[in-house]
Amino acid sequence: MVHALEHAPDMKSHEMDILPEDEQELVLRTWNTTRQDYPDHSCIHRLFEQQVERTPHATALVFNSQTLTYAELNERANRLAHHLIELGVQPDSLVAICVERSFAMIVGVLGILKAGGAYVPLDPSYASNRLKDILVDASPSIVVVDTVGRTILGEAVSSMTVVDPNELQEIDQQSEMDRMEGIAPKQLARNPHVLGLTSSNLTYIIYTSGSTGKPKGVMIEHRGVVNLIHHRPTMFGVHSSSRVLQFTPLSFDHSVSEIFSTLTRGAALHLVLDDIRLDQRELFGYIERNIITHVSLTPALLQDTKDVPVLSSLMLLVVMGDAFPAALARNLQSIVPNGFIFNCYGPTEITVGAIAWKCPQNFDGNIVPIGRPTANKRIYLLDKNGQPVPLGAVGELYIGGVGVARGYLNRPELTATMFLPDPFAGDQDARMYKTGDLARYLPDGNIVFLGRNDHQVKIRGFR
Repeated sequence: MVHALEHAPDMKSHEMDILPEDEQELVLRTWNTTRQDYPDHSCIHRLFEQQVERTPHATALVFNSQTLTYAELNERANRLAHHLIELGVQPDSLVAICVERSFAMIVGVLGILKAGGAYVPLDPSYASNRLKDILVDASPSIVVVDTVGRTILGEAVSSMTVVDPNELQEIDQQSEMDRMEGIAPKQLARNPHVLGLTSSNLTYIIYTSGSTGKPKGVMIEHRGVVNLIHHRPTMFGVHSSSRVLQFTPLSFDHSVSEIFSTLTRGAALHLVLDDIRLDQRELFGYIERNIITHVSLTPALLQDTKDVPVLSSLMLLVVMGDAFPAALARNLQSIVPNGFIFNCYGPTEITVGAIAWKCPQNFDGNIVPIGRPTANKRIYLLDKNGQPVPLGAVGELYIGGVGVARGYLNRPELTATMFLPDPFAGDQDARMYKTGDLARYLPDGNIVFLGRNDHQVKIRGFR
């Protein structure tokens, strides 16, 4: 600061660099050295198709004591995809999906992606007004539903084309569908090729309320998800013998990590209905009986640990969606004696996860950090003038790198306010997301979450 005053006395105070050069180097570059290679020209469903080729007969899905192999799942998704293509789905088409947890949920997501579309999840548990708001804003021409979804949406989708994956599955291979446009049954089971589909096209749009209370659609592209699922299985130890519990609803973006980190590694994804998923005793009983190795849960579900059994099969427990109390971190170590515990942080706007912290063995601290940036992410703690704050000082958390959302659907002004040029990246096209979260650095580079700069709260991981 003294140097700036001496050499540029007319400089405004908020333009001055108050950080020494070595500290700037540390917080802007050293701690943001996260670059890793990933298949940036690929799309998510292509990575799944490659896994199908490697392990066609391995179990992909488990639901209600039934299973689907990778080949069976791929064939069902392909049939749906070809049907959606015939209905006009193409790159960046928005296709809503309102389906209970079942094989059809995963078939629906994969089928939409394979057709080139982006899926818009409609949670069956949402209030009807919220579902209608999302449908009006997204204006999908097609809605993928099951019986439950069709009943819940009712008149709201009366003007839209409705497709049920279960009904498609029941149609005989020699049916009219298989003969449409002269397409043979075997062709309908093949992977479709969509012209013009690239990693810069949309994967999904997830609606989050944020500080305004009005749902806004976050537009996420393939590239960011591919980066996530290329690196996260390695960080979390997901491999072909893993059994992963799919806990989070499609309307919560952590589901993307659960589904695709599993199905691109040859592992088995376990689906459970809400009567198991939201009941602590039933959930942990399922984990024990099915020897689940990987699960992601919110702190709210874990808070009462006195009745939780020792989960010796767990190799990984991810705590996400809300603040992770230190007392809970200490208690969980005896419940997960053979696995790792991670705290993960990341708004929907930056593609699932941007920061992660691995709980050390025998942790006895009083603070649980959210961690450090993950692969190809950049983290900045800035003051109100957009300048880096000193170590230990409180700043607003900004996130840049691969996976920053395209923006908010139909909200250009809000997009321009929240998604800003990244002045620290050395790339004129780089952007960063203004999270509204407050944080500070610990001396070792880990970041501590300190709350919001507004009145926004989270309930079970949802804003």
